[in-house]
Amino acid sequence: MLTTSDVAKQLKMSEQHIRTILRKGDLKAKMVGKQWIIHPDAVEKYIDSLNIAIEPDDHPNKSDDLPDIIALSFFSGAMGLDIGLSKGGIEPILACEFNKYCRMTINANEPDIALIGDITEYTSDKILEFAGVPEDRKVDVVVGGPPCQAFSSAGNRKGFDDSRGNVFLTFIDRIVEILPTYAIIENVRGLLSSSFPYSDELTFEECVKAGFEPVKGGALLHILRRLREAGYTVSFELYNAANFGAPQVRERIVMIAYHGDDKVGYLTPTHSENGEHGLPKWETLRSALDQLPNDVTHNHIEFPEKRLKYYRMLKEGQNWRDLPPDIQKEAMGKSYYLGGGKTGFLRRLAFDKPSPTLVTHPAMPATDLCHPVEYRPLSVEEYKVIQGFPLDWQIHGSILEQYKQIGNAVPIKLGEAIAKKIIEHMNGKESKAPIGFKFSRYNNTDEVSWERETRKRLNARAKQLSWL
Repeated sequence: MLTTSDVAKQLKMSEQHIRTILRKGDLKAKMVGKQWIIHPDAVEKYIDSLNIAIEPDDHPNKSDDLPDIIALSFFSGAMGLDIGLSKGGIEPILACEFNKYCRMTINANEPDIALIGDITEYTSDKILEFAGVPEDRKVDVVVGGPPCQAFSSAGNRKGFDDSRGNVFLTFIDRIVEILPTYAIIENVRGLLSSSFPYSDELTFEECVKAGFEPVKGGALLHILRRLREAGYTVSFELYNAANFGAPQVRERIVMIAYHGDDKVGYLTPTHSENGEHGLPKWETLRSALDQLPNDVTHNHIEFPEKRLKYYRMLKEGQNWRDLPPDIQKEAMGKSYYLGGGKTGFLRRLAFDKPSPTLVTHPAMPATDLCHPVEYRPLSVEEYKVIQGFPLDWQIHGSILEQYKQIGNAVPIKLGEAIAKKIIEHMNGKESKAPIGFKFSRYNNTDEVSWERETRKRLNARAKQLSWL
């Protein structure tokens, strides 16, 4: 039998709140003297009846067996990157995640892995203790995708001034303290241009004290300097996940730092858009959706009726521009006068093309992800197969939370390509991309050309300031 204190700890609620529930009769119990006594079965029924989400506690690695490659994962989310790494031969033994529902997802699918929360509350020694890494074993890989909102081109671009940016800095601190052989950092394209006070001669704190204005690209220059000062060589590139077998056009920066003099090469593509370089063509939305069983239940949100009115006029692969001219302004409202292509408005996907980048909400007006022929957004189940999640991978939380977790994940195929490149490097081997292969639609996104162009801007700015 359980006391109110026991139940409060189990449900992660205050004892006062538990007593309120008991007095209302929502949770069945008996009063013995002045104390409530609750049967464990009654607690389970209460949890099931209200579908209560209970966040798992932080816990150490429960397995006694250490893999040959010791890897630690940070900002793990729904574990998309970790699944990909595991498929490629690198299986993390620790996950670090702050979000309640992501933690539930991790615990449901990988109950034995070490689980910790806020990275700022854990020293490097404590992290290694939770992971179960012996003192005589070196960590091989640290991997993480710090929150991308602080750097997203769609955000306010405060960069490291944002609290999420500070978490990014903490992640770099932990890498420098743990000194893994390899550090993998994944982020959005906006990291390439995120502003930050920077000078080669001064620390960040000295730059701020001196009143230096943030400079475009300063955030990444700061990261590079911290890693290089710790003895890392660094390579990075902006990669389109479709080039690695994902049925989705999704571009992400992947940085690989190696604690040594030998740079890790760029990822090896497995696909190309139209079969260039003798590679298979990009996978399509159809190839992803065909993985779903015919009797799968599609859990999805709905479009508002006022938007469905226009979707009934559109066919597969069309968007608002394919509406009759006299209907376009009515359908778009004030958005009609916005600049840009606006191709995300009233967008029906095409079966025989990759999916556009999955967003965290498939029914936002400017980034609609409508099924090619049905009158609904993509379902959670369709999100999963587009990202490459196993069909039986449990995603916890409300339907919007599930969309968010999957939409924020790294495509599994991209994670697999990263693992293969790391293991190649460990074994002294190197496969290369075909000469002239275009990893993304942008220029100057690798570490060499990006730093060259960024320093040109810095030098021009320094000359301009010297003339004032």
